[in-house]
Amino acid sequence: MNLKTFMRGIHLREEKELAEKSAIRRVFPEGEMVFPLSQHIGAPARPLVAPGDQVRMGQMIAEPAGPISAAICSSVSGKVKAVEPRLTVSGEYKEAVVIENDGLYTPVDGFGEPRDYQSLSREAILSIIRDAGIVGMGGAGFPTAVKLSPENFEQVDFLIINAAECEPYLTSDHRLMLERPDELLGGIRVMLRLLPNARAVIGIEDNKPDAVKLLSEKCSGDPKISVQPLKTKYPQGGERMLIHAVTGRDINASMLPAAAGCVVQNVATAVAVYNAVCRSTPLITRVMTISGDGVSTPCNLEVSIGVSHRQVMEAAGGLKGDPEKLISGGPMMGTALYTLDIPVQKTSASILALLHDPVAANPSTPCIHCGRCVAACPERLVPQMMQVAADHDDFETFEKLHGMECIECGCCTAVCPAHRTLTQSFKYGKASVNRLRREAKAKAGEKA
Repeated sequence: MNLKTFMRGIHLREEKELAEKSAIRRVFPEGEMVFPLSQHIGAPARPLVAPGDQVRMGQMIAEPAGPISAAICSSVSGKVKAVEPRLTVSGEYKEAVVIENDGLYTPVDGFGEPRDYQSLSREAILSIIRDAGIVGMGGAGFPTAVKLSPENFEQVDFLIINAAECEPYLTSDHRLMLERPDELLGGIRVMLRLLPNARAVIGIEDNKPDAVKLLSEKCSGDPKISVQPLKTKYPQGGERMLIHAVTGRDINASMLPAAAGCVVQNVATAVAVYNAVCRSTPLITRVMTISGDGVSTPCNLEVSIGVSHRQVMEAAGGLKGDPEKLISGGPMMGTALYTLDIPVQKTSASILALLHDPVAANPSTPCIHCGRCVAACPERLVPQMMQVAADHDDFETFEKLHGMECIECGCCTAVCPAHRTLTQSFKYGKASVNRLRREAKAKAGEKA
């Protein structure tokens, strides 16, 4: 098997066995549903409903508020209770549409009707994807219609499907590949229609041999779609790492993948594109992995966007014991939670419950200058020097050390024998640099 990969990175305990055999199970929510208006990169969506309005399942309740923004569609039918700030995964209160689910799931007209994408123009397909509210569902949340319409779309020669799923515990994309391969391939073919000179490559880590085999067989007769097995290594699913592994091309923080002739989409995103374009179904559900040794029954659930994390955990049998840590997303790049009373968003890939918190159990000690972080960094940075700069608010040096190239994958933190909180320092450093850049730009505008 011709395995491809990238330089450096690390090997982690996969923990996939907890949920990888669990078939996707649909869960229907009850009661209040919360739809934050900012579930994506870019401007928050603009609400189209007001308290007291009746809405149907699949109805657009918020529209894109700018070129980089995304619509939001209701996953239930019911009455709008409020448009108000609500607590979200980020720990911040953000404006949200709150709907009381009537339990009837009355759909909008035309919901679920089949549609032939080959009879649609490029503009019509992009409009459908935009109105369906589809964003990158691997975590970033970049609006999919924007990503599929770069200015140089005719020069894009690779559509790369990120099927690596390299984070420990996560198995939802694996299950989608096994259970819904036709929908996945259908979504890929829709996207290829938007990128006329591209061929699609599905990059799958070799710890999923069943998915490699199934999809290789399914696309064997299609000259424009192929499967590329990848070496199991973290962060193989990082956009820059994946592009390098598949094509040998490199990009940096100042470049978009399209500049290297590539567009990258996640497995769940491709399935969502198929559902929107070919089945007239907007993005109103997503598949999540519920896992960890603090979960009663690790599983993969298809849940309605807007349902609370608490309801999702209850559908998995609830918590087992008294977990020390709850995480939204994977253990490497996810967000620690202090409550489950927050809504599922488009980018909510999983809920992890861990009985023991390895971070709290290993407090930081002084750097011993071993260089393991340098050897692990997939961006070939020097983490220990970057941390000193960031922690001392020396952002000029942080930039000179190429700190803005950090992808926040956590490899350096994972291998540090002194348990230094490197990644947290880099998040602070990058956010500070971006803030200073915005302030400088605003001052320049005032002077002009």
